[in-house]
Amino acid sequence: MKPAPFQYLAPRTRDEALEALRQFGPDAKVLAGGQSLVPLLAMRLARPAVLVDINRVPDLAFVRAARGAIVIGAMTRQRTVETHPLVATQLPLLREALRWVGHPQIRTRGTIGGSLAHADPAAELPAVASVLGATFKVVSRRRQRTLGCEEFFTGYLTTALEPDELLTEIRFPVPPPRTGWAFQEVARRHGDFALVGVAALVRLDGDRRCIEARLAFTGVGPGPVRVADAEALLVGRALTREAADEAGRAVTAALEPEGDIHASAEYRKHVAGVLAARALLQAAERVQT
Repeated sequence: MKPAPFQYLAPRTRDEALEALRQFGPDAKVLAGGQSLVPLLAMRLARPAVLVDINRVPDLAFVRAARGAIVIGAMTRQRTVETHPLVATQLPLLREALRWVGHPQIRTRGTIGGSLAHADPAAELPAVASVLGATFKVVSRRRQRTLGCEEFFTGYLTTALEPDELLTEIRFPVPPPRTGWAFQEVARRHGDFALVGVAALVRLDGDRRCIEARLAFTGVGPGPVRVADAEALLVGRALTREAADEAGRAVTAALEPEGDIHASAEYRKHVAGVLAARALLQAAERVQT
């Protein structure tokens, strides 16, 4: 199929893009990398009256360090983030998770902001943003605001972005020393969206007891899902296989995913618990002492 007719705008500056969104509001869709939107257009599942292509806006693509964080422009290509030296050294979890996103050709075109704004519940990046405590800078002609993950992701394929707002950058806090990371997922084929995935961070003290544990899941809810009970039961303990398996069982008990044509709810619950235990152990192994 071919897309339904639409008006095409290609702003050259951020102000021009914001003005287009102010003018056309809910009738407009923003085109970033197009890896999700273009197929939706082709299948006529999305029929915007106006397409605002922000690929020519130069100041939306960057990676820079800023006071204990790495700030990434929304239009930065996923492959650029994956191969950037600052991300490799400061945010290895983000780099690891990006390798699960589609294939290199997709990541060469796809943008980090486009994936997060699309908010697919089976995508990898929302879980990574959640476990790292990322914040989202959102701009319009009316205002500028910064949202946390719990505010930004509001449901299936839905965020808090208003029709006239543009996601401009994402701020990822750099984890403190003695923090290990892991990303694991199960998909039907490599490059597919995850049936279930998990991002894990573990911080250990000098005796290798857990100071903090974070788990964020994809594919088991309308957005990234944290399991506070499983995280809390690890604090103060050595992260042994027994402790990791106990946390995995807590994950399985806590999650309430929906089944679909790809996997049943019970399968997703079970896999989430198994992946959680594996990710916790891998993260602990990576903590440098």
